[in-house]
Amino acid sequence: MSNRDFPLYTVKTDCQDCYKCVRRCPVKAIKIEDSSAMIVTDLCIACGICYKVCPAKAKQMRNDLPRAKFLVKSGKEIYISLAPSWVTEFPEYSAEQLIAAIRRLGIRGVSETALGAEEVSAETARILDKADSGLFISTACPTVVEYVEKYLPELTPNLVGVSSPLLAHCRLLKEEYGAGIETIFVGPCIAKKLEADRHPELLSLSLSFADLRQWLKDEDIDPASLKPGVFDVFVPRRAKEGAAYPIEGGMIETLKPYPSAKKAYLMQLTGIYNIERELENLRNTAFKQPVFIEALACPGGCINGPCTTDRQSGLDKRMEVLRNTEFDDNAGKRTPAHDIRLNYASDTVVEPEFSESDIKKVLAKIGKYTQEDELNCGGCGYDTCRNFARALLEGKAEPEMCVSHMKQQAQRKANALIRCIPSPIVIADAKLNIMEYNDEFRDAFWNEEEHADIYDYENLRGANLRDFINFTNLFSASLDLEQDIRREHIRQDDRVFDVVVFNIDKKQSVGGIIEDVTNVEMHKEQIAAKAKEVIHKNLATVQQIACTLGEHMAETEVLLRSIAKDYSSEQEPSGLTIRTNSAKREY
Repeated sequence: MSNRDFPLYTVKTDCQDCYKCVRRCPVKAIKIEDSSAMIVTDLCIACGICYKVCPAKAKQMRNDLPRAKFLVKSGKEIYISLAPSWVTEFPEYSAEQLIAAIRRLGIRGVSETALGAEEVSAETARILDKADSGLFISTACPTVVEYVEKYLPELTPNLVGVSSPLLAHCRLLKEEYGAGIETIFVGPCIAKKLEADRHPELLSLSLSFADLRQWLKDEDIDPASLKPGVFDVFVPRRAKEGAAYPIEGGMIETLKPYPSAKKAYLMQLTGIYNIERELENLRNTAFKQPVFIEALACPGGCINGPCTTDRQSGLDKRMEVLRNTEFDDNAGKRTPAHDIRLNYASDTVVEPEFSESDIKKVLAKIGKYTQEDELNCGGCGYDTCRNFARALLEGKAEPEMCVSHMKQQAQRKANALIRCIPSPIVIADAKLNIMEYNDEFRDAFWNEEEHADIYDYENLRGANLRDFINFTNLFSASLDLEQDIRREHIRQDDRVFDVVVFNIDKKQSVGGIIEDVTNVEMHKEQIAAKAKEVIHKNLATVQQIACTLGEHMAETEVLLRSIAKDYSSEQEPSGLTIRTNSAKREY
């Protein structure tokens, strides 16, 4: 079965590598594949926990609504098996209003799954009556059945040999209205889709309450606006005590009126984690009288199933179910009207075994060399480091899932980078206490007289950055503005620095790369001084040349005037015009 054909699947593009589903999955039916948490269908018990806890909504339930619409269009007679927990999901509608709305979708009739529950209680009471001792585990919850068959196969014979209320109800409907009808379940459970897949002769498909709401919305049907007719009632009749099944202890309440209940211990377990823990401890226990366990995978019962809403508290839901349950004189007197017996067979999940040396090799790859290194923090989703190592060997996990390993790797890489960069580097927290630094920073800013009595030369972590540099305002500004800052030519004492301050965690930590450019600036100043000296000498030379040229021009002018005067005395005055470089003169 492909991933999307199974009742639950992962949308790979939406998976955010949080591993929350791995942590919460009771049977670790999750495989990390290309950094996405994929469901291993052979291991999954369809409890729906991953569907409920996935923060990115990457875990999705198979959408069978298009199939339901296709069945309606096919013209077949369709009957809805409506889970009794509907009263907690549609409290705003009366039963008649909801039935009227569903029938307007093209459905022939709506019946209560609770009718099948009453059949199951009658058959279970008959089985307990014949038993003198032993353990009996209810089969009303398909997830519990999946769990026992796969992970507690030695308890499979202890499953009560009766079908689930849903399958019993489908059998009842087919015997009542004909084998050719189609049956669709509407309820709070994802595991019911497994029942539909495995018993298509009884159950056509399974929808959630949300699917029903969507279907009504698609067809623009508002139950509150409908006026129910005489045929808008549950068929073939209204259920009685079976309506108590969706709450914790509900099935036991239906068994108590039977005489067989008086010689059996009746117990209840809800929540797959509780069931897992308690049934593990029952493996080698001998029972001297009949012990019946009502086991429901969802805490508090089906009213808290994976496809339910939280619009009401658990107590409100419980009270709503009880108000809708009626115990009459027939309670405890029913006999099975149909053959709803069902045999269960173990489908054991075989876990591969690995040698101690294989486990140690894998542990070493994630930095777990000694028992003290095995933190068992659970961050990877597995309760112990050794179980995580087994998951790695099985190909279900990736080393990157180990939080401590990745942190150590990141720390080593960061430290290597810090060590290799030749410039002083420092990382500080929001209070400007030093978190990390390199030797270049310590050597550049350590002052024996100022720091020796306060800090340890070998370890400056925790020291206040303000005691070492006078430009911590850049670090504070970077934290406040959440921006990187670059400044050049910052002076401290007789040195000059270029500083780059960068954000690491917003408002939490900040880093700085400090480059000592003192020698470069001194070299620049020396060059500038020599340039000024050359310019000064050149100016002096130019001034001297200008002065000499000025004297030369004056002498030339005097000479020209003399020549002009002598020439003019020999010639008749004729308006001679003499031009010089300095001016135009007329004689």
